Amino acid sequence: MNTTVRVLIVDDHPMVAEGIQSILESYDDIQVLACLNDGAEAVDQAQALSPDVILMDLNMPRLGGLSATEMILERLPETRIVILTMHDSPEYISTALSHGAMGYILKDVPTEEIKQAIDTVMAGERYLCTGAEIALKPKSGEAREALTGREQTILLELAQGKSNKDVAHSLDISVRTVETHRKNIKRKLGISSTAGLTRYALEHGVLQGTGHEF
Repeated sequence: MNTTVRVLIVDDHPMVAEGIQSILESYDDIQVLACLNDGAEAVDQAQALSPDVILMDLNMPRLGGLSATEMILERLPETRIVILTMHDSPEYISTALSHGAMGYILKDVPTEEIKQAIDTVMAGERYLCTGAEIALKPKSGEAREALTGREQTILLELAQGKSNKDVAHSLDISVRTVETHRKNIKRKLGISSTAGLTRYALEHGVLQGTGHEF
């Protein structure tokens, strides 16, 4: 029985990708299929190579990691995707998990933890590094309700300065629906103004990358 785990690495920083590849290739039970540098290429190559596990960065050119994750899992639902990123905000983590990622690890984890994450998701279990687990825990006296995937999308659109009408047209929904989502986003985040939403988006990395993250 072949127990080799076939891994695809997707990260637009060559030194990071090559470092991870070097680490993983030191294990006898892991085969690194390729190192890719953008989400669009990951979608194409995932279908061609059928990896068991994909280590996926978030902010990449052409297509972000969350969008790539969703597209890959639509085609290859058995693939385990582990997000490997610098972003430790609860919004990123919860959105990644809602998009189907089975793991979330930060790039500052010890190298052996990447192998541990791969083993865990291959066993059918979710893996969160300690930093991600801490980020998801409500702060003392705080029990903020998480944004839904649709609310994340609308937050990104609004933070880019788009009007309710522009967002409605972009997402093919009604202006009234956008207004309802906007109201819910402000309530959940405890923010009362559009400027506050933009500031929140900047502080939490929502506006980084290509705009395909949510």
